[in-house]
Amino acid sequence: TVRPALLQSGYERAEPTESLAPEDTGDLVGSIAVTPPGQTTPPYSQPGGAQVVPENQVAITTGNTDVRYPHLVEYGTAHAPAQPFFWPGFRRARKRAENRIKRAISKAIRVAR
Repeated sequence: TVRPALLQSGYERAEPTESLAPEDTGDLVGSIAVTPPGQTTPPYSQPGGAQVVPENQVAITTGNTDVRYPHLVEYGTAHAPAQPFFWPGFRRARKRAENRIKRAISKAIRVAR
């Protein structure tokens, strides 16, 4: 099954996001979550808010009911400069995660034959 590779890649991709997030109070870093397939992302999370993660996917989100401002930090406001952390961190581990998932899919196909 591909699920373990998806989860491992999700956590691996969340780590750089956590390391880039501003740590004024630590609430923003603490709101970064990896949601497995079939589960619901936290309410008010970015991007997308609460939604059920489809099978064969993992969601990496930031924000929750207590932390509703990640998009303001990421993109900035008229009074505060942007401090991008989510998308740069998400992209940092992309290639390794993609390769792991591709290997898991290929193995699942070989085993199914």
